Formats: sequence, C-alpha cells, structure tokens
Amino acid sequence: MMRRPELDHVLTTMLDSQPEVSDLLFTVSRPLQVEAYGELKPVTLDPAIDRLTPYQSEAIALNLVGENQWHLQDLMRKGSCDTSFQLGERARFRVNIFSQRGHYSIVCRKLNTIIPTLTTLKFPDVLQQIPREKTGLVLVTGATGSGKSTTLAAVLNEINLTKAVHIVTLEDPVEFVYPSVRATFNQREQGTDFDCFSSGLRAALRQAPKVILVGEMRDRETVNIALSAAETGHLVLSTLHTIDAGQTINRILGMFEPEEQEQIRMRLADSLRWVVSQRLVPRISGGRHALLEIMGSNLRTQETIRLGESEGKSFYEIIEASYAFGWRTFDQAALEAFELGQITEENALLYCSKRGTVTRGMDNMKKARGEITTTAGSLRMKGLVDPLGSARPAPAATLKIK
Repeated sequence: MMRRPELDHVLTTMLDSQPEVSDLLFTVSRPLQVEAYGELKPVTLDPAIDRLTPYQSEAIALNLVGENQWHLQDLMRKGSCDTSFQLGERARFRVNIFSQRGHYSIVCRKLNTIIPTLTTLKFPDVLQQIPREKTGLVLVTGATGSGKSTTLAAVLNEINLTKAVHIVTLEDPVEFVYPSVRATFNQREQGTDFDCFSSGLRAALRQAPKVILVGEMRDRETVNIALSAAETGHLVLSTLHTIDAGQTINRILGMFEPEEQEQIRMRLADSLRWVVSQRLVPRISGGRHALLEIMGSNLRTQETIRLGESEGKSFYEIIEASYAFGWRTFDQAALEAFELGQITEENALLYCSKRGTVTRGMDNMKKARGEITTTAGSLRMKGLVDPLGSARPAPAATLKIK
C-alpha cells in the first residue's frame, strides 16, 4: 500500500517536471502525465512508472480521499467523487476520481494559492464595478479550466479589502483560502460541510451573509434559491458552464418548465447584474490570455430577458452597442487583443464567436497600418511581366473585374 510520503514525492516530482503545470493525470496503462500550456506531457519517475497499474491507481485514489467516508461512498455508489488535497506548503489540488472500464482514473487540478486581484489579472476597468454591487446575481461562465474561479477570487478579494461584511462561500472543493482583511469569511466545502449546493445555499440564507459565493449553478433548485437570495438583499456570485452571455440566459431559463418561464424571466431581469464569459487563448509571448465577454444590466438587457431575443435585439447586439461603456463581445475582445499584439490572427479567428466580423475588423486594422489584406492584386498581374523583366501593358480583358 502506498504511504503518504510516497504520494507526496510523486506529486512533487510531477509538479517539477514542467513549467506552469495546471493538471496531474493518472490513467491505467498510461504513464503519469501533466498538462502544461494545454498539452499533456509524460513524467519520468525514479523508479520509472511506464504504465500505471490498476493497483497503483487505486492506491493513489484512496490516499487522496483519505478517511472521508462521504467521498468514499460517492465513489462507490456514483462512480466518481470530488475532493481536495493539500501538498504541504507546496500546492493545493482540486481532485476528481472516477471509474472507467473497471479502473480508477484521477485528475488533480492545481489550485493557485496566491489570491489574484483584478489589477494583476489586467482585466478591463469595468469589472471594478462588480465588487461595488450591493445586491443581485453575478455570473462568471465558460468551459472547464477557463479561469472562472480565478475571476471570482479576484472579485472576493476586492470586497475583502474594501467592505466589512460577512461572506459565505459554498465550494466544491474550497480553492482559495482567504485571510480576513475587512470581511469575515466562512468557507464551506461540499462533501465535508454540506451535501449539495441547493441545501448549502438554503442554509446560507440563515447565516446572515451579505455576499454568497455558490460554486456552480447545477440545477433548477439552486438557481431558484440564488434568485431568492439576490432578491432579498444579498450579492450572489456563481458560475455556469456556458459559452457566452446569450447562452447563459437561455440555459437558466431552460431549467424551468414552460409555465414558469414568464415569472423566471421577470425575476432574472430584475436580479441579474453582470454576466462575464471567459475563453483562454494562447498568448504570443507564452502562457494564455483571457478573452472576456462582458454584459451588464440596463433597460435593453432587462427588456430582452423579459421578452426574449428578437431581430436587432439579441444579447450579442446589445453588448456590441455598449462597447463605449466597457461591455464587449468575444469578437471585440479578440480584435482588441490582436491589435495589441497579444494573440495571433489564427487564434483570434479560432476563439471568436463570428469569424466574418473578426475578419473584417482585422482587415480594417491592416489597412490602417498600410498592410496588404488580399493577394488579388498579385494574382491579377501574374504573367504580365516578360522574362527580361520589362513590364508590358495588360490586356484590357485581364483587368476587367466581373
């Protein structure tokens, strides 16, 4: 049986194997692997583990779970469990253990122990308005690993520095551990302190918080209680796995029955303050750059939530028109990053929402710089220079543009 010091040695070696390791992967019949800058890399141990055995993966899994009976029961009954693991002073991990083809696989996401700020993240100034909100619902959305937790941590850090309030967090698992500066934190972990987000959130309403962080809006009941909390004087921060602001609204509405839609639309229109969607793009200088789509609340967004999107009144168009106020679509964010030389043209097109819009925007930028944006001119003149290099007039038919 693997002992704890041996596991610590394995995890430390994996962390040291590459710069900027984000995930550690353990899969039967595969070598130990880490993810760095979005790519998997094998890890060499001494003695070497070329192919992880079922026994080894189970031993690692049981060490990571420890004596938590709640997580062990989840693993046995549901086939997977989420937990956290502290590697001394070196690192903290969010751990998912799951069964596949009769064996255990493990993914350990390295959590950043340094609490970020909105300034160090170099986010747009408009996001400084989020920590100043008194009540309402703020959603940060994006795919797994797009930095949602980091953004929420920066918001909570700003509140901690500026407001003497009680903050309750419901997390799966606890990621950043906040020292109390002006605010008082109570951080609760699913599987240890509460069983599900809806029950944890219901209990939080009796714990006199001013700010509530809900790890994820996973079901209708959680959304319903979160809206009630936002309506009764709390600032509720949470995440959703959606790709942009419009899909976020539609995902929430889709959790409810058709006969409930009208009432939920009214409540959401009144309570929603901000939707921030994120995509991480490879940066030219190395690392990754966060593209943000930012939608706030105004009369147009409230009306569109109540009545639904229509021609000329889509969330995309509303955000696009509010660029002067700091809002932005992914396409505007991609063009901005491209213009500043932070991301390549290829990645701007790969991570945007509407390729045509971004292509036109980049062409306009190139024209303003005096760069050639098309090869049509060189194609048209092909064959019109004789071998001696003297130019001869092109036939009129060749120059005719149809």
